[in-house]
Amino acid sequence: MYRSGIDLGGTKIELVTLNENGEEVFRQRVPTPKDYLATLEAVAALVHASEIETGQVSSIGIGIPGVVSSVTGRVKNSNAVWLNGQPMDKDLGAMLQREVRIANDANCFALSEAVDGGGAGKAVVFGVILGTGCGGGLAIHHKVHGGGNGIGGEWGHNPLPWMTLEEFNSTQCFCGNADCIETFVSGTGFVRDFRAHGGEAASGIEIVSLMAQGDPAAEAAFGRFIDRLARALAHMINALDPDVIVLGGGVSNIDLIYEYLPALLPKYVLGGECATPVVKNRHGASSGVRGAAWLWTPGEDTRLPSLAAG
Repeated sequence: MYRSGIDLGGTKIELVTLNENGEEVFRQRVPTPKDYLATLEAVAALVHASEIETGQVSSIGIGIPGVVSSVTGRVKNSNAVWLNGQPMDKDLGAMLQREVRIANDANCFALSEAVDGGGAGKAVVFGVILGTGCGGGLAIHHKVHGGGNGIGGEWGHNPLPWMTLEEFNSTQCFCGNADCIETFVSGTGFVRDFRAHGGEAASGIEIVSLMAQGDPAAEAAFGRFIDRLARALAHMINALDPDVIVLGGGVSNIDLIYEYLPALLPKYVLGGECATPVVKNRHGASSGVRGAAWLWTPGEDTRLPSLAAG
Protein backbone atom coordinates (compact mmCIF):
# COMPACT_ATOMS: atom_id res chain seq x y z
CA MET A 1 0.00 0.00 0.00
CA TYR A 2 1.28 3.44 -0.93
CA ARG A 3 0.71 6.19 1.66
CA SER A 4 0.62 9.91 0.98
CA GLY A 5 1.16 12.33 3.84
CA ILE A 6 0.38 16.03 3.63
CA ASP A 7 1.76 18.73 5.90
CA LEU A 8 -0.67 21.64 5.65
CA GLY A 9 0.80 24.79 7.15
CA GLY A 10 0.05 28.47 6.97
CA THR A 11 2.62 29.13 4.24
CA LYS A 12 3.11 25.84 2.36
CA ILE A 13 1.44 22.52 1.65
CA GLU A 14 3.84 19.59 1.22
CA LEU A 15 3.01 16.06 0.11
CA VAL A 16 5.24 13.00 0.48
CA THR A 17 4.36 9.55 -0.82
CA LEU A 18 5.86 6.44 0.78
CA ASN A 19 5.94 3.00 -0.84
CA GLU A 20 5.23 -0.34 0.89
CA ASN A 21 8.68 -0.24 2.55
CA GLY A 22 8.25 3.28 3.90
CA GLU A 23 10.62 4.70 1.29
CA GLU A 24 9.94 8.11 -0.19
CA VAL A 25 8.94 7.92 -3.86
CA PHE A 26 7.41 11.36 -4.43
CA ARG A 27 7.62 14.82 -2.83
CA GLN A 28 6.14 18.14 -3.88
CA ARG A 29 5.14 21.40 -2.20
CA VAL A 30 3.07 24.43 -3.13
CA PRO A 31 2.21 27.72 -1.39
CA THR A 32 -0.85 27.58 0.86
CA PRO A 33 -3.84 29.53 -0.49
CA LYS A 34 -5.53 31.65 2.19
CA ASP A 35 -8.93 30.29 1.19
CA TYR A 36 -10.70 27.07 2.18
CA LEU A 37 -11.87 25.80 -1.22
CA ALA A 38 -8.58 26.76 -2.86
CA THR A 39 -6.73 24.85 -0.13
CA LEU A 40 -8.79 21.71 -0.80
CA GLU A 41 -8.11 22.04 -4.52
CA ALA A 42 -4.37 22.48 -3.90
CA VAL A 43 -4.29 19.31 -1.77
CA ALA A 44 -6.24 17.36 -4.40
CA ALA A 45 -3.87 18.56 -7.13
CA LEU A 46 -0.86 17.31 -5.14
CA VAL A 47 -2.52 13.93 -4.63
CA HIS A 48 -3.28 13.60 -8.33
CA ALA A 49 0.30 14.63 -9.24
CA SER A 50 1.68 11.90 -6.95
CA GLU A 51 -0.61 9.23 -8.36
CA ILE A 52 0.24 10.14 -11.96
CA GLU A 53 3.97 10.03 -11.16
CA THR A 54 3.91 6.76 -9.16
CA GLY A 55 1.07 5.00 -10.97
CA GLN A 56 -0.36 4.09 -7.55
CA VAL A 57 -3.46 5.24 -5.69
CA SER A 58 -2.49 6.02 -2.11
CA SER A 59 -4.11 6.44 1.27
CA ILE A 60 -4.27 10.06 2.46
CA GLY A 61 -3.26 11.44 5.85
CA ILE A 62 -3.03 15.15 6.65
CA GLY A 63 -1.35 17.01 9.47
CA ILE A 64 -2.85 20.41 10.24
CA PRO A 65 -2.13 23.18 12.78
CA GLY A 66 -5.35 22.37 14.61
CA VAL A 67 -7.67 19.40 15.17
CA VAL A 68 -10.97 18.03 13.93
CA SER A 69 -13.47 18.33 16.78
CA SER A 70 -15.00 15.04 17.91
CA VAL A 71 -18.11 17.01 18.87
CA THR A 72 -18.78 18.97 15.67
CA GLY A 73 -16.68 17.11 13.09
CA ARG A 74 -15.17 20.43 12.07
CA VAL A 75 -11.68 21.93 12.33
CA LYS A 76 -10.92 23.99 15.43
CA ASN A 77 -7.89 25.70 17.03
CA SER A 78 -6.13 26.20 13.66
CA ASN A 79 -3.89 29.20 13.09
CA ALA A 80 -4.69 28.68 9.40
CA VAL A 81 -7.96 30.35 10.32
CA TRP A 82 -9.77 29.65 7.02
CA LEU A 83 -9.88 25.96 8.01
CA ASN A 84 -11.73 26.58 11.27
CA GLY A 85 -15.36 25.50 11.31
CA GLN A 86 -14.98 23.40 8.16
CA PRO A 87 -15.61 19.62 7.82
CA MET A 88 -12.28 19.25 6.05
CA ASP A 89 -11.91 15.47 6.21
CA LYS A 90 -15.40 14.97 4.79
CA ASP A 91 -14.98 17.56 2.04
CA LEU A 92 -11.60 16.21 0.95
CA GLY A 93 -12.88 12.66 1.18
CA ALA A 94 -15.69 13.51 -1.23
CA MET A 95 -13.28 15.29 -3.55
CA LEU A 96 -10.77 12.40 -3.59
CA GLN A 97 -13.34 9.58 -3.33
CA ARG A 98 -11.74 7.93 -0.31
CA GLU A 99 -11.43 8.29 3.46
CA VAL A 100 -9.07 11.07 4.53
CA ARG A 101 -7.50 11.06 8.00
CA ILE A 102 -6.55 14.32 9.68
CA ALA A 103 -4.47 14.81 12.83
CA ASN A 104 -2.73 17.63 14.62
CA ASP A 105 0.71 18.32 13.15
CA ALA A 106 2.47 17.73 16.49
CA ASN A 107 0.83 14.29 16.73
CA CYS A 108 2.05 13.57 13.20
CA PHE A 109 5.56 14.53 14.31
CA ALA A 110 5.32 12.13 17.28
CA LEU A 111 4.01 9.33 15.06
CA SER A 112 6.78 9.75 12.48
CA GLU A 113 9.47 9.62 15.15
CA ALA A 114 7.77 6.63 16.79
CA VAL A 115 7.63 4.58 13.58
CA ASP A 116 11.19 5.01 12.31
CA GLY A 117 12.72 8.03 14.00
CA GLY A 118 14.20 8.97 17.35
CA GLY A 119 11.53 6.97 19.19
CA ALA A 120 11.69 3.82 17.06
CA GLY A 121 11.18 0.66 19.11
CA LYS A 122 9.42 2.48 21.95
CA ALA A 123 5.76 1.96 22.83
CA VAL A 124 4.87 5.41 24.19
CA VAL A 125 6.49 8.40 22.46
CA PHE A 126 5.97 12.00 23.54
CA GLY A 127 6.94 14.34 20.71
CA VAL A 128 7.70 17.98 21.48
CA ILE A 129 8.05 20.75 18.92
CA LEU A 130 10.00 23.73 20.24
CA GLY A 131 9.92 26.45 17.62
CA THR A 132 8.11 29.75 17.27
CA GLY A 133 5.48 28.13 19.45
CA CYS A 134 5.44 24.95 21.50
CA GLY A 135 3.52 21.83 20.48
CA GLY A 136 3.23 18.34 21.85
CA GLY A 137 1.90 15.05 20.54
CA LEU A 138 1.53 11.43 21.64
CA ALA A 139 2.03 8.18 19.74
CA ILE A 140 1.17 4.92 21.49
CA HIS A 141 2.04 1.62 19.78
CA HIS A 142 2.49 3.45 16.44
CA LYS A 143 -0.90 5.16 16.63
CA VAL A 144 -1.72 8.79 17.34
CA HIS A 145 -3.41 9.35 20.68
CA GLY A 146 -5.56 12.41 20.08
CA GLY A 147 -7.91 11.88 23.01
CA GLY A 148 -11.60 12.60 23.34
CA ASN A 149 -11.05 16.32 22.79
CA GLY A 150 -8.38 15.95 20.15
CA ILE A 151 -5.77 17.64 22.34
CA GLY A 152 -3.71 14.67 23.57
CA GLY A 153 -0.15 15.79 24.28
CA GLU A 154 -0.84 19.55 24.12
CA TRP A 155 1.20 20.16 27.22
CA GLY A 156 2.42 23.59 26.08
CA HIS A 157 -0.83 25.26 27.15
CA ASN A 158 -0.62 24.24 30.78
CA PRO A 159 1.01 26.57 33.32
CA LEU A 160 4.76 26.30 33.80
CA PRO A 161 5.21 23.98 36.81
CA TRP A 162 6.86 25.09 40.07
CA MET A 163 6.91 28.76 39.12
CA THR A 164 9.11 31.22 40.96
CA LEU A 165 7.69 34.53 42.20
CA GLU A 166 9.41 36.28 39.29
CA GLU A 167 7.76 33.92 36.78
CA PHE A 168 4.23 34.04 38.19
CA ASN A 169 1.88 36.21 36.08
CA SER A 170 4.81 37.33 33.93
CA THR A 171 3.62 36.22 30.48
CA GLN A 172 0.43 36.19 28.41
CA CYS A 173 -0.24 33.44 25.88
CA PHE A 174 -2.22 33.77 22.65
CA CYS A 175 -4.58 31.08 24.02
CA GLY A 176 -5.84 33.63 26.55
CA ASN A 177 -4.11 32.27 29.65
CA ALA A 178 -1.09 33.47 31.59
CA ASP A 179 2.23 31.70 32.15
CA CYS A 180 1.75 28.86 29.65
CA ILE A 181 4.74 26.56 29.15
CA GLU A 182 4.88 27.78 25.53
CA THR A 183 5.68 31.34 26.62
CA PHE A 184 8.81 30.14 28.44
CA VAL A 185 10.34 27.23 26.49
CA SER A 186 9.50 28.00 22.85
CA GLY A 187 12.19 29.70 20.79
CA THR A 188 10.14 32.88 21.05
CA GLY A 189 9.96 32.55 24.83
CA PHE A 190 13.72 31.92 25.14
CA VAL A 191 14.48 35.10 23.16
CA ARG A 192 11.82 37.11 25.03
CA ASP A 193 13.38 36.21 28.37
CA PHE A 194 16.91 37.06 27.19
CA ARG A 195 15.77 40.46 25.94
CA ALA A 196 13.81 41.12 29.13
CA HIS A 197 17.10 40.81 31.00
CA GLY A 198 18.93 43.23 28.70
CA GLY A 199 20.27 40.87 26.03
CA GLU A 200 20.05 41.21 22.25
CA ALA A 201 19.52 38.15 20.05
CA ALA A 202 17.16 36.98 17.33
CA SER A 203 17.13 33.25 18.13
CA GLY A 204 18.00 30.65 20.72
CA ILE A 205 20.95 29.56 18.57
CA GLU A 206 22.35 33.10 18.78
CA ILE A 207 21.96 33.12 22.56
CA VAL A 208 23.90 29.85 22.82
CA SER A 209 26.57 31.27 20.51
CA LEU A 210 26.95 34.27 22.84
CA MET A 211 27.09 31.87 25.76
CA ALA A 212 30.03 30.06 24.12
CA GLN A 213 31.80 33.43 23.92
CA GLY A 214 31.43 33.88 27.68
CA ASP A 215 28.52 36.33 27.67
CA PRO A 216 27.17 36.20 31.27
CA ALA A 217 23.65 37.36 30.27
CA ALA A 218 23.44 34.54 27.72
CA GLU A 219 24.69 32.01 30.27
CA ALA A 220 22.05 33.16 32.76
CA ALA A 221 19.30 33.05 30.10
CA PHE A 222 20.22 29.51 29.09
CA GLY A 223 20.26 28.48 32.75
CA ARG A 224 16.72 29.76 33.19
CA PHE A 225 15.59 28.19 29.91
CA ILE A 226 16.98 24.70 30.58
CA ASP A 227 15.58 24.67 34.12
CA ARG A 228 12.13 25.66 32.80
CA LEU A 229 12.31 22.98 30.11
CA ALA A 230 13.26 20.41 32.76
CA ARG A 231 10.28 21.41 34.92
CA ALA A 232 7.91 21.32 31.95
CA LEU A 233 9.04 17.88 30.76
CA ALA A 234 9.16 16.46 34.30
CA HIS A 235 5.52 17.47 34.65
CA MET A 236 4.70 15.27 31.63
CA ILE A 237 6.92 12.42 32.87
CA ASN A 238 5.13 12.49 36.23
CA ALA A 239 1.73 12.28 34.51
CA LEU A 240 2.42 9.92 31.59
CA ASP A 241 5.90 8.42 32.08
CA PRO A 242 6.59 8.02 28.32
CA ASP A 243 9.25 5.61 27.10
CA VAL A 244 11.05 8.42 25.26
CA ILE A 245 10.71 12.15 24.58
CA VAL A 246 11.69 13.32 21.09
CA LEU A 247 12.40 17.01 20.53
CA GLY A 248 11.74 18.80 17.25
CA GLY A 249 11.60 22.37 15.97
CA GLY A 250 14.42 24.90 15.72
CA VAL A 251 15.25 24.85 19.43
CA SER A 252 15.89 21.09 19.25
CA ASN A 253 19.07 21.90 17.30
CA ILE A 254 20.69 23.35 20.43
CA ASP A 255 22.98 20.46 21.34
CA LEU A 256 23.59 21.75 24.88
CA ILE A 257 20.01 20.76 25.75
CA TYR A 258 20.88 17.06 25.58
CA GLU A 259 23.99 17.65 27.69
CA TYR A 260 22.37 19.62 30.53
CA LEU A 261 18.80 18.28 30.67
CA PRO A 262 19.48 14.73 32.02
CA ALA A 263 21.11 16.14 35.15
CA LEU A 264 18.18 18.47 35.87
CA LEU A 265 15.21 16.15 35.31
CA PRO A 266 15.66 14.05 38.49
CA LYS A 267 15.28 17.24 40.54
CA TYR A 268 11.63 17.47 39.44
CA VAL A 269 10.60 13.90 38.56
CA LEU A 270 8.80 12.07 41.35
CA GLY A 271 11.19 9.79 43.23
CA GLY A 272 14.28 11.87 42.50
CA GLU A 273 15.46 9.84 39.52
CA CYS A 274 14.74 9.85 35.81
CA ALA A 275 15.57 7.19 33.21
CA THR A 276 13.50 8.79 30.43
CA PRO A 277 15.68 9.48 27.37
CA VAL A 278 15.25 12.87 25.73
CA VAL A 279 16.53 12.68 22.16
CA LYS A 280 16.73 14.76 19.02
CA ASN A 281 14.41 13.97 16.14
CA ARG A 282 15.71 11.88 13.21
CA HIS A 283 13.61 13.22 10.33
CA GLY A 284 13.84 16.96 10.97
CA ALA A 285 11.40 19.10 9.01
CA SER A 286 10.10 15.97 7.24
CA SER A 287 8.74 14.39 10.41
CA GLY A 288 5.31 16.00 10.19
CA VAL A 289 4.63 15.02 6.60
CA ARG A 290 5.95 11.48 7.10
CA GLY A 291 3.81 11.09 10.22
CA ALA A 292 0.74 12.14 8.26
CA ALA A 293 1.45 9.30 5.83
CA TRP A 294 1.74 6.86 8.77
CA LEU A 295 -1.80 7.72 9.93
CA TRP A 296 -2.59 4.63 7.83
CA THR A 297 -0.93 1.44 9.05
CA PRO A 298 0.06 -1.57 6.92
CA GLY A 299 -2.72 -4.01 6.11
CA GLU A 300 -5.63 -1.63 6.67
CA ASP A 301 -8.62 -1.74 4.32
CA THR A 302 -8.27 1.66 2.67
CA ARG A 303 -11.15 1.18 0.19
CA LEU A 304 -9.22 3.08 -2.43
CA PRO A 305 -10.64 3.81 -5.87
CA SER A 306 -8.88 2.38 -8.88
CA LEU A 307 -6.49 4.68 -10.71
CA ALA A 308 -8.57 4.30 -13.88
CA ALA A 309 -11.70 5.41 -12.03
CA GLY A 310 -9.97 8.54 -10.73
